[in-house]
Amino acid sequence: MSSKDIYREIILDYYRNPRNYGILEHADIFRHDSNPLCGDEIEIYINIVDNKVSDVKFLGKGCAISQASASILTELIMGKDFDFVKKLTKESILENLGLPDLGPARIKCALLSFKVLKYGVYSYLSDTIKDTESAEKIRDEALGLF
Repeated sequence: MSSKDIYREIILDYYRNPRNYGILEHADIFRHDSNPLCGDEIEIYINIVDNKVSDVKFLGKGCAISQASASILTELIMGKDFDFVKKLTKESILENLGLPDLGPARIKCALLSFKVLKYGVYSYLSDTIKDTESAEKIRDEALGLF
């Protein structure tokens, strides 16, 4: 079995048996987005305790890549602090998926949960900062991700 086949099996496993699937009532962070080109949808719910991800859940529908990516992402950030989450890159998500050669349409599927996560975290941070200039800088940083 080739490494591509192994990664495809891993993606199918995460798709069929998603980790951290569900809703968090009263989540500190909630964000929803979709990919209108293919119909993928992701919602991410995060609770924060002491500047760390204390719990994370997602809901979604769509292709195996988008749903597996969301599941893998939730495992990746569970228990991590915001510095770790803020430093996550598109490349780190694709590396964790194990599919570096995705075409342009499939990359949007793979990165939808990353986009939702980043916008949610940056919105949360900018909402909790009282200094308007710092909040605007955080929002600009988030918009520059994509």
